[in-house]
Amino acid sequence: MPPVEKDAGKKELKSRIQELIDSNQVMVFSKSYCPFCVKVKDLFKELNVDCNVMELDLMENGTNYQEMLLEMTGQKTVPQVFINKTHVGGCDKTLQAHKDGSLQSLLKGENEAFEYDLIVIGGGSGGLSCSKEAASLGKKVMVLDYVVPTPKGTTWGLGGTCVNVGCIPKKLMHQAALLGSAMEDARKFGWEFDESVKHNWETMKTAVNNYIGSLNWGYRVSLRDKNVNYVNAYAEFVEPHKIKATNKRGKETFHTAARFVLATGERPRYLGVPGDQEYCITSDDLFSLPYCPGKTLIVGASYVALECGGFLAGLGLDVTIMVRSILLRGFDQDMANRAGEYMEEHGVKFIRKHVPIKIEELEAGTPGRLKVTSKSTESDEVVEGEYNTVLIAVGRNACTDKIGLDKAGVKVNPKNGKIPVNDEEQTNVPHIYAIGDILEGKWELTPVAIQAGKLLARRLYAGAAVKCDYINVPTTVFTPMEYGACGLSEEKATEFYGQDNIEVYHSLFWPLEFTVPGRDNNKCYSKIICNKLDNDRVIGFHYLGPNAGEVTQGFGAAMKCGVTKEQLDGTIGIHPTCAEVLTTLDVTKSSGGDITKAGC
Repeated sequence: MPPVEKDAGKKELKSRIQELIDSNQVMVFSKSYCPFCVKVKDLFKELNVDCNVMELDLMENGTNYQEMLLEMTGQKTVPQVFINKTHVGGCDKTLQAHKDGSLQSLLKGENEAFEYDLIVIGGGSGGLSCSKEAASLGKKVMVLDYVVPTPKGTTWGLGGTCVNVGCIPKKLMHQAALLGSAMEDARKFGWEFDESVKHNWETMKTAVNNYIGSLNWGYRVSLRDKNVNYVNAYAEFVEPHKIKATNKRGKETFHTAARFVLATGERPRYLGVPGDQEYCITSDDLFSLPYCPGKTLIVGASYVALECGGFLAGLGLDVTIMVRSILLRGFDQDMANRAGEYMEEHGVKFIRKHVPIKIEELEAGTPGRLKVTSKSTESDEVVEGEYNTVLIAVGRNACTDKIGLDKAGVKVNPKNGKIPVNDEEQTNVPHIYAIGDILEGKWELTPVAIQAGKLLARRLYAGAAVKCDYINVPTTVFTPMEYGACGLSEEKATEFYGQDNIEVYHSLFWPLEFTVPGRDNNKCYSKIICNKLDNDRVIGFHYLGPNAGEVTQGFGAAMKCGVTKEQLDGTIGIHPTCAEVLTTLDVTKSSGGDITKAGC
């Protein structure tokens, strides 16, 4: 065939294919014997959707059609599915589109000109992770992040709670407190210094905040480099595919997207008593507080309460913690109480079974003076106390109540604002997903949000199938004596498997670093919980001692691999370290045997 005729024939074929695509709501190019084509045709039958099917293997010039489709779509194989003139793709992509709701949108003709492929609401760890990954996969992505100021007027930059008012400043201030202890130990190791040692809050606060500022800037640069459109504005749904964005000057813009990811995180809860919002601070305010807080009352027994109380005491402040019921709810109670006892032995005062009923200002200042009236949870006893600062750390609320989720049809747990999702982080509205701290029944941890966000983007846009694993997530509470954990608490293990089917191996220990200064002999503690029904597999790991995060991370990997007691026993420890105690555990809790350590 002469080149001119051949070109004309191709042009005509392309035009014929385009006409089929344009004139049918659903057009499927198929082969009658292909199992993937059968799957797709069956799906449309189930959905009661009429589709025009062209079986290329039953046509004389079917090969030409397939070659032209390759030229038009870049896809070699069949089926090739088109809905309302949009090329969906092959079998996997059609099934995925059905799963995530975009197929239904296309069938309704809702594919018209969404401004973005993905809008992420929330610029914390999860939102940033998801948005950057989606953008790197070639999608048009917007991130909206807006920090509503605290009642004290505190606000911060891009990066979410962890970077600005959570893990990062917390760990740095915890480190400042550890350095105070290290200086006390240093004299016993031969270091001589005569000048009086004191801590300067302003120096620490400025250094910590300067570092956080560098992280905020780094995130902005990273989003720009990935071509993610970052907007500092408050996002609120007005329709299922449309949001309103309001910036700090009150200017409103509207944006649409095919999909949304909710990553709004949480903010500290207040007490709901007179004076709480007027006179108290939360962890949202503490890390950039422009003055030393002085004598401090911390209300709550969460990890935030104990961590903040611990490092403030370590900086030399007078600290009292008011506890309503138990320490570290949700964590192993044996470990929680040991961490609390250590704090009490090192100068932190505890008021137990009490709740504040009123906070009054006696004197304004930086800090001022406050009067706190509290009531016993067990009697009519009322106690009054004076403090310079009151820090509330009684838990956090999901930031989901003011983003128009009702207009998008997203179901929320009315009790706590958390969002139920399936195992792919999908809400009840197929094109809206949620990750991070706002998820119902999932870990409220930064690395979890990062992992979930990245894997979600890969499933949505790279055809991946890997889901976030929320089991055996290692974590650490940075109390003065750090507590690392992975897997089940002793209470949960007993509840799941029964007391007779678990074995707890435990030991006290004395870090070598503590021996010369002569402190905290046998105050550190570790235990593992094993499942007797499954080859003594380790189902709970708990460690109270120095560098708990570093120790727990490695054992977390071992638990991910299904480590057993026998394998731990077969592991040679590194001497002299704290972590080696986990390789030599031989006393069971049930035996009542002595677990104190004497020497190496």
